Amino acid sequence: MRILAVDTTTESASAALLEDGRTRAETGLDLFGSQSTRLLSAVDHLLGSLGWTARDLDGFAVSPGPGSFTGIRVGLSTVQAFAFASGKPIAAVSSLEALAWKHREAGARLVCPLLDAKKGEIYGALYEFRGGGMREAVSQRNDLPERFLAGLPKGRAVLFAGNGAVLCESLIRTKFKDKAWFSGRSRFIASEIGALGAALLADGKGLGPEQVAPLYFRRSQAEEGK
Repeated sequence: MRILAVDTTTESASAALLEDGRTRAETGLDLFGSQSTRLLSAVDHLLGSLGWTARDLDGFAVSPGPGSFTGIRVGLSTVQAFAFASGKPIAAVSSLEALAWKHREAGARLVCPLLDAKKGEIYGALYEFRGGGMREAVSQRNDLPERFLAGLPKGRAVLFAGNGAVLCESLIRTKFKDKAWFSGRSRFIASEIGALGAALLADGKGLGPEQVAPLYFRRSQAEEGK
């Protein structure tokens, strides 16, 4: 199965091509300026690097959020256009879930992905790795950093990842002291979105383009201003 995976939820946007669950090509994206044009150009470059065309793809994976509202719209609309044109299914994978999955081999039992939600808030969740699998231990949401961190288990080592972890590093260290680890890995997650998406597609859980909706945990600034 050949999949195009896209993540445009943060400034560390990326796109990847996977074949049978293995990443064949991945690139980081600069989405400043004409975002959709830059994303399409990156996808075209990836396909060309493997000698593939869009017709060779069996499905798509994309993060519907949480993250930048503008970035989410760019990624979704691009993947939906591919899916409409090809009739192939889409797997929707949370950016927080993919960021946690990126650290599945880091040796940590608990991984807390955090993303900057602006306005002094973060998007966060907590995932636990056990028996080769991953489960959501604290549900995804946006919250004030202090309040979210207060809901995490005490006395257990936690690996924090994402731009929200950088933003809240001082607060995290104060609260968790030597129980806090911080990821040194890149924040590109298109490959992880593709791997998790491939499993969904293989289980028949792909969606039509009209079924994929943004994963927002609050209203956009434009909506709040109405």
